[in-house]
Amino acid sequence: MDALANLLDGPRARGAFLLKVVLDPPWSIHVKDEATLALVTMTRGGGWLMPEDAEPMRVNVGDVVIARGPAPYILADDPATPPKVVIQPGDHCTTLWGEPLAEKLGLGVRTWGDSLDGSTMMLIGTYHMSGEVSRRLLDALPPMVIVPAGTWDSPIVPVLADEIVKDEPGQSVVLDRLLDLLLITVLRAWFARADAETPSWYRAHGDPVVGAALRMIYNDPAHQWTVASLADATGVSRATLARRFTDLVGESPMAFLTDWRLALAADLLQEPDATVGSVARKVGYGSSFALSAAFKRVRGVSPQEHRKTLVAQH
Repeated sequence: MDALANLLDGPRARGAFLLKVVLDPPWSIHVKDEATLALVTMTRGGGWLMPEDAEPMRVNVGDVVIARGPAPYILADDPATPPKVVIQPGDHCTTLWGEPLAEKLGLGVRTWGDSLDGSTMMLIGTYHMSGEVSRRLLDALPPMVIVPAGTWDSPIVPVLADEIVKDEPGQSVVLDRLLDLLLITVLRAWFARADAETPSWYRAHGDPVVGAALRMIYNDPAHQWTVASLADATGVSRATLARRFTDLVGESPMAFLTDWRLALAADLLQEPDATVGSVARKVGYGSSFALSAAFKRVRGVSPQEHRKTLVAQH
């Protein structure tokens, strides 16, 4: 397992908002939903992406937009077209004056717009997750990313387009998994770009020694790893592993292990039946007291305070 795999294995999509949008020009949508992450796939026509504090960016057929929230942005047929529709928190669609539009613009199951034959068609999926495991990955992305058509190849988009309009038993789970697959495919393509500013811990996965150590930490965070045991498992000396790991990742093996364990703990604490003791055992701490002490030392709050904050946010 690696950091990308953990995006799917940890805080995966759960009842994500998915929609097929079909429009004829002029059209302009002001997205203010405060979603943690959104994917917009242009499947017909084209448009413009206008972040709040950046220049407009062209979106062509086959391009995928990754918008890292909660900053608002505008999608439009032309930068000069003023917004006519607002997507509010909770994925509520309204006019600029707050009047509901969901019924007026509804075109069928998870389909919205002004015409089924509209010249522009987009598939939109939004995550409202707040998991800490994914934060390390999401923080590596610019606020807005456009992954151009031709830089990635996957059959997922046609499948998602077909499934998004179905109303079958278990359909929300099918769509969640398809959205996860689309996200991981697009992120992998983005990080593979020569000009992508990939984080050091991601690049380090390609190193035969450090990559192996990272995978062991990811696969078994509860194991009582030491620099010596990691070095022995990777076939190098402790000094070599410590130096190479720090050079490539930017922090020592034990510091990375601690950060990863606490990130996992922060995510696991979102589960309603989890206790601090059960989470502690899953991430390698011998007791709830040991986890609480480490959590407060590194994050400034106790696990219980962290959980209360998560509950308040939802």
